[in-house]
Amino acid sequence: MILINLLPQEYRKRSRTPIRYTLGVCAAVAINCSLVAWWGWLSFGIRAEVDSELSVLRDTMDSISPQIAYHRELERENQIYESRATTLKTITTSRMSWTRKVDELIDTVNRGGDGEKYLVWFTDLSVEQMASSRRDSYGGFEASGHSGNANFAHVANFLEDLEDSPFATDFHPPAPPEGSQSSVDKDLMPAEVWSFPLELDLLAPEDRNKVATEEEASK
Repeated sequence: MILINLLPQEYRKRSRTPIRYTLGVCAAVAINCSLVAWWGWLSFGIRAEVDSELSVLRDTMDSISPQIAYHRELERENQIYESRATTLKTITTSRMSWTRKVDELIDTVNRGGDGEKYLVWFTDLSVEQMASSRRDSYGGFEASGHSGNANFAHVANFLEDLEDSPFATDFHPPAPPEGSQSSVDKDLMPAEVWSFPLELDLLAPEDRNKVATEEEASK
C-alpha cells in the first residue's frame, strides 16, 4: 500500500536514524580504527625496533664468535694441563726423597744429645717404597746401627732424638730400643760396640702429605 503525505513540508515529521544504531556504528568504527592503528604500530613500530635490535645482536654475535671459539679451545687446553698437573702432583707427593731422609738422619747423629755427640754409624742400609699397601706397610727404612758407647742408654737416647727429628715425620714410630754388644776390644777405638736394628715403616702417602701440609702451615 502506498501512503502519500499531503501535509505541508513544515508539518511533516522528520525521519531520524535511531540513536542506538548510530552509537553501534560509531563504536564499531572506533574499534576497527583502534585495531588498525594497533596493527600498524606493531608492524611498523615495534617490529621495526625488534628487527633493528636483532640485527645489532647478530652483528655482535658474529664479531665475538671467534673469541668464544678461542676461549673454549683454551678451556679444553686448560683442562688437559690441569689433568697433567694433578697426575704429576700425585706422583711427586707419593714419592719419598730418600736423599733428604739420609741427610736428616746424618744431621741427627751429628747434632747429638744431652751435651754429647752420638758415636753412631750404620751398615746394610736399605729402603723400600710401594705405591699401595702390602701387609699394612707402604715400605720402610732398614739399617744395622752401631754405637761406640759402652752405655746402651746412648742408643736409647739416640732413638728418642731420632723419633723427635724431621727424619721421623714420614714414618711410624720405631720399635722400642734393643741391641746386643757385638764386640769388645781394648785395642780398638771404640773399645765396645753395641749393635741395634733401625727399622721404620712408611706412613701412607695421604698421611705424609697431611704432615707436610701442616709443617708448611706452621712456618
